[in-house]
Amino acid sequence: MDTTLETIERATGPQPTHSVIWLHGLGADGHDFEPIVPELADPRLPDIRFVFPHAPIRPVTLNQGMPMRAWYDLYGLARDAHEDVDGIRATRHAVMDLVTREAERGIPHERIVLAGFSQGCAMALYTGLRLEHRLAGLIGLSGYLPLRNTTAAERHPANAATPVFMAHGTQDMVVPLTYSEASRDVMLGLGQPVRWHTYPMPHGLHPQELDDIREFLVEVFAGSDESGTK
Repeated sequence: MDTTLETIERATGPQPTHSVIWLHGLGADGHDFEPIVPELADPRLPDIRFVFPHAPIRPVTLNQGMPMRAWYDLYGLARDAHEDVDGIRATRHAVMDLVTREAERGIPHERIVLAGFSQGCAMALYTGLRLEHRLAGLIGLSGYLPLRNTTAAERHPANAATPVFMAHGTQDMVVPLTYSEASRDVMLGLGQPVRWHTYPMPHGLHPQELDDIREFLVEVFAGSDESGTK
């Protein structure tokens, strides 16, 4: 079965040397975060190719089986709810293919950031920590780390020191802050460098959050250029 994801691309310059692959949330699509590209512009940043994939359309149990764009099925929002192991692992491979495609287009792995919001955050963290090639960084917004009890056994050494930007709203009624905190604690317990941020907002983006993401990109992309193997 073809698992190639359809994508939207926006570049900040004519010859991108770095990439950000950004995964949207449940029920949205790749267009959802297109507007952030100009908002993240900064003269300190290199030319970046932003890749916004569309999740496949599938029935979502939590939403009465309604078909919508989803990275995997959701059975419930309780912390101990059953997780769609097969769906999560299948999407991981599809996202890994996007990373590989960027590398084949001339962007080294260490110049790629994997980012996501909500369910997209879950897949960015899950995939990035298991990737066998070192990334520049991971960004997880208003989400959580799925199958977190498998993280210690499955995390790849290549990304054990990759910086993770995590952010969550203190008024989030969709994905509780405690879920994100539990995910943060799992990663910190494994020695993962996590930059933790909270903002006074519901399930969404905060202006200060965009400023902080911009600074994170400046930092990790500068580091990838200096070391060449970051």
